[in-house]
Amino acid sequence: MSRVVLFNKPFGVLCQFGEQDGRPVLADHIDRPGVYPAGRLDHDSEGLLLLTDDGLLQARIADPRFKLAKTYWAQVDGAISDAAIARLAAGVELNDGPTLPADCHRLETPALWERVPPVRYRAAIPTSWIALTIREGRNRQVRRMTAAVGFPTLRLVRVAIGPWSLEGLAPGEWKEIEVNNSDLPAPPDAAPGPGRRPPTPRRQAGDERSFADDSPRSGQDPRRRTPSTTPGQRPLADPKAGPRPRHKTREDTRPLRRPDPAPRRP
Repeated sequence: MSRVVLFNKPFGVLCQFGEQDGRPVLADHIDRPGVYPAGRLDHDSEGLLLLTDDGLLQARIADPRFKLAKTYWAQVDGAISDAAIARLAAGVELNDGPTLPADCHRLETPALWERVPPVRYRAAIPTSWIALTIREGRNRQVRRMTAAVGFPTLRLVRVAIGPWSLEGLAPGEWKEIEVNNSDLPAPPDAAPGPGRRPPTPRRQAGDERSFADDSPRSGQDPRRRTPSTTPGQRPLADPKAGPRPRHKTREDTRPLRRPDPAPRRP
């Protein structure tokens, strides 16, 4: 079992324990030693942040390969259209590539706490709320997605990560639970991307099988392979044959000169 801290991060709090220029940090709210954030939440975003004392669990929560769903409530600038919601759900082209399909729908104004400082109010321009669930972990992804469809995010609150939610936590409050790592989803098998070959298995000690790219020529001993050469190229030395003999030079053929005998004492 591992410890997991569920924390409702207020607006403006940095996801670190060390102080930085007097700005509020996690140590101002959490007094549990030995826990570290699993993932991050931008300083201008609010909501659920997970911390744990288990390094493996920390990686499983933060690593996008495990595809833990993260649900956000976003207040956007303007009355968002059905076409924009459909684009967010299908995936949006960003400067670092298209996003994966997401779950997105319009949301009635949720009963949230007042943000400090409050979101700017403009009577001539309405705002609207959406619920967006993604399974990636790009930098400021939700804000970039809504801006790409023409509705910049004014306020962003993360309400759930996988099976954990923000329910019952006021801003700045936290609670600790125990988690069994086996309850979390396993990572999918890594498949080669387009245009890539699957990795070639390595030979093990004593394995005399030949792979497709290392097959012996006809009539050869399958345990020994002659290195291939191209026309005009010297064949490679067989590593089992030992070092090649060195050619004799003029220095090698000169007779050795004996040193002059030392003079005898009278």
